[in-house]
Amino acid sequence: MATLQAIKYSPGKLLVLDQLRLPHEHHYDEVSTAEEAFDSIRSMRVRGAPAIAIVAALGLAVELSNGACTASTAEDTVTYIESRLDYLKESRPTAVDLSNAITKLKQAVRDANVEGLAPAEARQTVLDTYLAIAEQLLAKDLENNTAIGTFGAAWLQQQYGATPERPISVLTHCNTGSLATSGHGTALGIVRSLHAQNLLKHAYCTETRPYNQGSRLTAFELVFEGIPSTLITDSMAAALMRLRRGDMAIGAVIVGADRVVRNGDTANKIGTYALAVLARHHGIKFVVAAPTTSIDLETETGDGIVIEERKREELTQISGAVVNADGTVDPNRTARVATADQRINVWNPGFDVTPHELIDAIVTERGTVVKGADGRFDFSKVLPERWRW
Repeated sequence: MATLQAIKYSPGKLLVLDQLRLPHEHHYDEVSTAEEAFDSIRSMRVRGAPAIAIVAALGLAVELSNGACTASTAEDTVTYIESRLDYLKESRPTAVDLSNAITKLKQAVRDANVEGLAPAEARQTVLDTYLAIAEQLLAKDLENNTAIGTFGAAWLQQQYGATPERPISVLTHCNTGSLATSGHGTALGIVRSLHAQNLLKHAYCTETRPYNQGSRLTAFELVFEGIPSTLITDSMAAALMRLRRGDMAIGAVIVGADRVVRNGDTANKIGTYALAVLARHHGIKFVVAAPTTSIDLETETGDGIVIEERKREELTQISGAVVNADGTVDPNRTARVATADQRINVWNPGFDVTPHELIDAIVTERGTVVKGADGRFDFSKVLPERWRW
């Protein structure tokens, strides 16, 4: 099945799909410096925790490939790389994939074996080490997403006894598909896997205010791949669960994660918490799909997660392609319109934290984690190397 490609990389060149122009226009930005990677992430032309980490890592990789680092020694080269990574870390502070990737990249260049090498050769070894690890992040993410889809579909099939004759429907929030990752997706990857196995009756997606990642991106992916789907506003979720749960066999809400902490509390796009409350009230499973790179074992609870607050205009203004009088869309003409009185005060957190008590399962590339008898998530089986400090 053809899927969308948000990131195109070859050594020395990185192209990133401008998601602000979707669904009406496909345009790739060339990213060749850390500053361009930062701007792409911060402006949300690229978004999704895995994709953010990959673009940051590869953006710096291209910069290094093009000779931006003029350090003459291995030590100074490491210092340069670490300073650039520290800069990139500030582009989206809530998403833990980015900080985890940066930690991994820093450790790799520090551990590069330069003993006995001449200064120029040692410097190149550090650069080559960085490039190799950054490129591995891209390849590993696709592998992880495919595994998440397989594990998530299997768990839901077991919960409901789903078959091609008795498929289930699901609701998803924000965008967690190919556009948010290197391919396949996390939560939307589970939807894809269910569909591929003829276990999916229907997929519902929220528009995901205020940035409309659901209507702009997820709806686009679902239609692109021919998955039976329906778009709803965020405020319709409760009515959907109450009125259509039975006839549409709505079995789960499946979401992604920007950060999962040690007890299972999960930060994700604003509105996720409300969906978890609704799912619990209506007896619908609430599933988080997250690679282990999104799990932060150093933060004990969700109270320790820093929530990014975004600019007020995201709530009071909106941009889009112009609709002609005959109903056709003209992607070459865009307009920005006010949707609220511009004098109103605005509170615009980009994320909320769903308490672990409301989460039924957390699906990773290493398996599905459910709560034990004590009501707690235990990540020791999927993260044995990091579980004990």
